[in-house]
Amino acid sequence: MKVGVLLSGCGVSDGSEVHESVLTMLFLDRLGAETVLMAPNIDQMHVINHYTGQEMDEYRNVLVESARIARGNIKDMAEIRGEDLNALIIPGGLGASKNLSDFAMSGPECSVNPDVYRIVVEMILAKKPIGAICIAPAIMAKILAEQSLSGKLTVGNDKTTSEDIVAMGSKHQNCSSEEIAIDNENKIVTTPAYMNAESISEAAKGIEKLVDQIMSMVKWKK
Repeated sequence: MKVGVLLSGCGVSDGSEVHESVLTMLFLDRLGAETVLMAPNIDQMHVINHYTGQEMDEYRNVLVESARIARGNIKDMAEIRGEDLNALIIPGGLGASKNLSDFAMSGPECSVNPDVYRIVVEMILAKKPIGAICIAPAIMAKILAEQSLSGKLTVGNDKTTSEDIVAMGSKHQNCSSEEIAIDNENKIVTTPAYMNAESISEAAKGIEKLVDQIMSMVKWKK
């Protein structure tokens, strides 16, 4: 059982949300899944000093930064195909909306990184489940729209992002951080995590449910 985890850097403000990423890996490991960590080999949109919140005058690579979370055990996602995986999960963090896509800048008119787009479409066409956490459901809404599909997604209770998801043609379900939205038709599971959560334990509850649901969809039993 191989589950891809698609990272977008390291750090909530310019990459993957570290807590969401590690919790996803933990819950997958507890269920006995082999985690295939991956990221695009591209430059980050920008670099944020997570101590001050200010932008820094430097450049970083998404794959190299993601390797920090993966302890070096990571692949360039250009090498991964949907046929290599049983499921895919995309943690949140602003890297999903800045590096995997440009949703942070362009909203519903955004574009998605070509390799991200490719692997998500490969999973959808193969009817393999996909989990999207925090802001990552916005990417799913855009890709579904490009495929003339409509999903049922959640980013919690965030008004602006939920309106953008609707504008892209999907339905939005309000959820707490402890809940998940299940789109059985497209096999997509989403949870708000830090879109709503005020603590790591709150985020963990929804992420664990998402992982459990994804594994149930692939009919996995440890």
